[in-house]
Amino acid sequence: MPVTTADKRATFRKMHEAGCFILPNPFDVGSAKALQHLGFKAIASSSAGFAWTIGRADNRVSVDDVCQHLAALCSAVDIPVNADFEGGFAIEPEKVAENVERGVRTGVAGLSIEDSTGDKDKPIYERALAVERIKAARKAIGDSGTLLVGRCEAYLWGVTDLKLVIDRLTAYAEAGADCLYAPGLKTREDIAAVVKAVHPKPFNLLIGGAGLSLQEAADLGVRRISVGGSLARAAWGGFMRAAKEMAEKGTFTEFASGYPGGELNKMFG
Repeated sequence: MPVTTADKRATFRKMHEAGCFILPNPFDVGSAKALQHLGFKAIASSSAGFAWTIGRADNRVSVDDVCQHLAALCSAVDIPVNADFEGGFAIEPEKVAENVERGVRTGVAGLSIEDSTGDKDKPIYERALAVERIKAARKAIGDSGTLLVGRCEAYLWGVTDLKLVIDRLTAYAEAGADCLYAPGLKTREDIAAVVKAVHPKPFNLLIGGAGLSLQEAADLGVRRISVGGSLARAAWGGFMRAAKEMAEKGTFTEFASGYPGGELNKMFG
């Protein structure tokens, strides 16, 4: 039987009840299908990964671009898709709500809202406004079954204040976020403190390079692990090494490290 959007949303919520799982981030339909093929039970979009596929910098895409991308991902796979919905593509809570409604209609099983402003002088929204934005997103999601993720971006912007992060995340939980996320946390102590603070709601950990293993994160109480733009950067790494070799040396040795075309055809066949 076909897997419905309601099925995906119910499955995704169930995944957050216990244990720890990896939520990898594809950057296009092909990489999404590959991750499903490899056995991952859910995936999440990447704002950076997607932006690079259309030749733009991260946070330089429109809500139209992202909703089209999300709809393509959701229709391409039978597993839940969590949307990296940046800051809701608006400042005002009512406009965030309008965009979240559009995001939900793409078929996503989860959707995250950030509190970063993009302004280096004032990198995160004032607390009251940030909370209202989460409340607006919660109301927009309604009874669709889509899971709401509240993100505190402080550490990514150099505001390494753990008390602030915990205060924000607990406020977002009270405002209706189902899952909490603070990208940039590094130490076991900080991760454990945030997990404890938001409990019993699940916490998402970002791992963008060598770091904790799945089991080590699980031991700290982390419920899910995402990788942001790391898979996209890995793919671009291979591409750029091969392209630079051709451009600078006129040789082609990097092609030897490419994934076999026959295996790709078999996977997508």
